Order: sequence, then C-alpha cells, then structure tokens
Amino acid sequence: MRTVTGLREVAERAGVSMRTVSNVVRGTGRFSEATRQRVERAVEELGYRPNSAARRLRTGRSGVLLLAVPELTMPYWAELAEHVLREAAARDCTLLVEVTGGRPEAELEIALGHTDPMVDGIILSPLALDDRAAARAADPAPLVLLGERVHDLPCPHVTVDNTAAAREATEHLLARGRRRIGVVGRQLAPNAATSATRLAGYREALEAAGLTYDETLAPPVTAYHRSDGATAADALLDLPDPPDAVFCFADTLAEGVLHAARDRGLSIPADLAVIGFDDIEASRYMAPPLTTVAPDKRELAHLAVTALLEGVNGTRQRHQKVLRAAHRLVKRAST
Repeated sequence: MRTVTGLREVAERAGVSMRTVSNVVRGTGRFSEATRQRVERAVEELGYRPNSAARRLRTGRSGVLLLAVPELTMPYWAELAEHVLREAAARDCTLLVEVTGGRPEAELEIALGHTDPMVDGIILSPLALDDRAAARAADPAPLVLLGERVHDLPCPHVTVDNTAAAREATEHLLARGRRRIGVVGRQLAPNAATSATRLAGYREALEAAGLTYDETLAPPVTAYHRSDGATAADALLDLPDPPDAVFCFADTLAEGVLHAARDRGLSIPADLAVIGFDDIEASRYMAPPLTTVAPDKRELAHLAVTALLEGVNGTRQRHQKVLRAAHRLVKRAST
C-alpha cells in the first residue's frame, strides 16, 4: 500500500475536485452520498494516512496541525518546533512546519487560514502580523499565537514573562558587582516586541539599582544572529568607557559577543560578563558555558497545542487569553 502525499491523487481517483475531497473529510460543505462514498473509497484504496483518514471521515477533523515560525536556522525555533512536534504526536496529531521569514504577507496568509485545507489549526509565531487584516477573516481556522507581542485578536497567546525574565537577568549581573551593563538586542522596528519587552526589564533593573539608562550601551541590531551579536559587541567594546557586562536578548547574540570578546583577548567573565536568553543546547558548550534565561520550551509547546486542540474541538472560550509558561535563570561560567 503506497502513501499519497497530497489531496490531488485522492481527488483524481474519486473524480472530484480537491475542495470536494476536503469538504468530505471535514464533513463541511455540500456533496452527495455517492460523492462521499467515492472519496472514502479513494482514500482507502490509495492508503492516504489510513488512521487519520478514518478519523476525518468520522469527525470531520484531520489531526493535522501547522506550526509557522520565522525561521528554523535559529536554534531556538528549531528546538521549540521539536517540542511542539512531540506534544502533537502525544495527542495523535501530525505537525506540519512552515517558515514565514517574518514576512507580513506570509504571516497574514497563515493567520487567515490560507493553508493546506487539511490543516485543523495553526500555531503561529508572527513578527509583523497585521492584526486588523487578520481580524477580517470570515471563517478562520483555529489559531494560537506564540511570541512576545500581545495581539488584538480573539485567540490564545502563549508566551513567557519577558520583562520579568530580562529584569532577573540584569539583576544577576548587578549582584555580581557589574555597573556598566551593555545590552545587545535592541531593535528599532515598530513591532519588535522581543526587543521592547526585554529592554523594559533591563531598564527596570537599572532604575531599581539607581543607574541611568544609557542608549550608547544599547546598540541597535537588525536581527538576532551571531554576526549581529559580534557587530554590536565591537561597537560596545570600542566605546571610551566599555561595559563590564553584556545582557543579550538571545543566546545566538551572546555567542557573537563571546567571539568578539575573545578576538580582543578579553577574559570571560573577569573582563566582561555575558548573559543570554533562550537556553539553546549550544549554550552549555560555549566557551565558557553561557549563563542564560531558560524559557520552559516544553511548557510553551504543551500550552500551545492544548489551546489549539481546545479550539479545534470547540471547547475553548472565545475571549482572548494570555497563557504564560515558566522561565528560570541558568547560571553558568560566563558570569
């Protein structure tokens, strides 16, 4: 028995359109009993996901979920996707993963449900989603949002308390006696929620310690890649009065900072303490191992998949709800 990779082959075998196949397996739209039987027979003959096909024909749901993230080359997103995949599998669901590149038009298409018609629901981590345009969806697929920005949409939003986490990271550096603390991760884009929420926590900690926020210690970055961290570190270390510590809004940025510091012969943490955010696997093996904020990725995945399936099954209340996963500070040799 061979496996079909899409709806087209089922539609051709049954002699109907792909939309009709989708309507039959979802139990939506109009079709005759004879059409239903032809589609069901084609599904069985072609062996198209036999277990989930039976569920589709019985319940109108496919058991297929979509996770859409900005990119998978960033370790954080790859690791989170792995947790979401495991959580979906534990619920007998299949997970599709799509990369948006952070493009507003790609995020909007996904938020509007313009995806594979077999997808039951969507977990989306947007960077530049237009809430007003997304709210115009006539009959959107169940949607859960991931990330720091709270959207004005009637769907669950899963996140961590980024401001509190950033405040704790900065307080850790202050407790180590550091007073000139640079920050790497400030972005100037209007929807840069990661930057805004984490910068707020950093500033709160400085203010509580009686220190003034100095924008020269917060060079802007365009992205959160290693090269961006290295470039920002060079700008900080070229200052007449360079920092004695750096808080990075992502571990990949911290990796770039460590690289730039080593190139200058600096000792970590004696000359420069460095702390990151995300607790990616590589942070344990950096030189030295990186102190970092660890969002509970497993809990993020659990909350997101649970909320999505509640929407798919119609058991979730319609009002917006923010769901927060835990975080903790992991102390290692870089501070």
